[in-house]
Amino acid sequence: MLRKRKGQIGPRFAVYTFGLLVMSLGVVLLIKSGSGASPWDVFHVGLYNHFGLTVGSWSIIAGFAILAAATIISREFPHVGAFLNMLFVGVFIDIFMLIPFLREPAGIIGQIGMFTIGLLFMGYGMGLYISASLGTGPRDSLMAAIVGKTGWKVRNVRGAIELAVLLIGWELGGPVSWGTIAFCIAIGPLAGIALPQCFTLTDVILEKIKGTAKPKETLPMDRSSGI
Repeated sequence: MLRKRKGQIGPRFAVYTFGLLVMSLGVVLLIKSGSGASPWDVFHVGLYNHFGLTVGSWSIIAGFAILAAATIISREFPHVGAFLNMLFVGVFIDIFMLIPFLREPAGIIGQIGMFTIGLLFMGYGMGLYISASLGTGPRDSLMAAIVGKTGWKVRNVRGAIELAVLLIGWELGGPVSWGTIAFCIAIGPLAGIALPQCFTLTDVILEKIKGTAKPKETLPMDRSSGI
């Protein structure tokens, strides 16, 4: 499922960046929903509450440490996309956090709705950027490294990682609520569904772009010139 691609760097980078945008918006929707952040963002928000900076900054800082662990497990140096992931996601999170109309809904129905949309955005945003095969980010690099090393299912590995991080974030006083638990339960199965669907979608997009690329026209031979 975690296939590698070659060529078509431009279109793949567009899919990759769009996936990161979607995933980052999902992160912020969960934080803003008032239903509890995802485990990683419970951790990031806890660090922000203790030490300042921004949520996005802590996402980048933590990403470096996580990527180092993934490198040790997989014994492979991460792609440049993994480093871009850290920077892009951190910046995108901080940008989306500044949008004034993204506020906590007043009622429980609105909170559930915002949480559900955020969860879907996170799952499919992750699937999209991974499907571009430009390198997974720190957290998903760790997931992919463990899956590759053990052969365990993506949903089980992802779920276990999220639960472990949740305990640390809780100790730091991050925003934990019912949505945090729901995220831990749902993100593994969602990733297992989203990844193959996003790989198929990206295959279609790349094939369509490849098929519409026109070959260079060959000039007709000028018989009078002797060519």
